[in-house]
Amino acid sequence: QVQLVESGGGLVQPGESLKLSCAASGFAFSDYAMTWYRQSPGKKRELVAAIAIGGRLTNYADSVKGRFTIARDNAKNAVYLHMNSLKLGDTAVYYCSARGGGEKYWGKGTLVTVSS
Repeated sequence: QVQLVESGGGLVQPGESLKLSCAASGFAFSDYAMTWYRQSPGKKRELVAAIAIGGRLTNYADSVKGRFTIARDNAKNAVYLHMNSLKLGDTAVYYCSARGGGEKYWGKGTLVTVSS
């Protein structure tokens, strides 16, 4: 059974940091590109950061470049999103997604709330 389980969300103040984790199981994690998406109320789901199979290639939304870092640990079947200098606009549900072999899997998301 394929599972992607996000964790690490919570309530933080502007300027603070947070680390999200996504634990994967039920598929060959190292053969899948991994992506973090987010969705704010009333907005479309948007790509935040992506990392290729080997981990060397990454891609970021312009809005998070220089603040967020995506990383993966193929030995632990996990992908992470390090979020620094959080802004009010980063408030959203963050989703982990895996893509490979013509398939795409999604987690259920973790809520990040940035509020003063």
